[in-house]
Amino acid sequence: MKLVIAYIQPERLTAVKQSLFEAEVTKMSVTNVLGCGAQGGFHENYRGADIEVNLLKKVRIEIGINEEYLQTTIDAIIKGAKTGTIGDGKIFVMDLAECIRIRTGELGKEAIG
Repeated sequence: MKLVIAYIQPERLTAVKQSLFEAEVTKMSVTNVLGCGAQGGFHENYRGADIEVNLLKKVRIEIGINEEYLQTTIDAIIKGAKTGTIGDGKIFVMDLAECIRIRTGELGKEAIG
């Protein structure tokens, strides 16, 4: 079992979701986050004051998957998120020690679904 965490541009969320649904990956958690990476930030002038904005809006997608869906999931996220410009995002893949479905008490691969 794996946990895939992707940080993408907010405006690419619809395209990523569509790409994931086409790959039959339908279960995910989505969170609005702030962060910065190689994209850095920008300077803004607000009421005469120079402000450095270095935390940019991003979307975090978390997907718990079984091993056989890993490459399909990664490919789908890249397909939907890639624009070819700096700031497209990152994908992290982590081992998932356990998954438990609360409703039924199922464990492991059966719980992820």
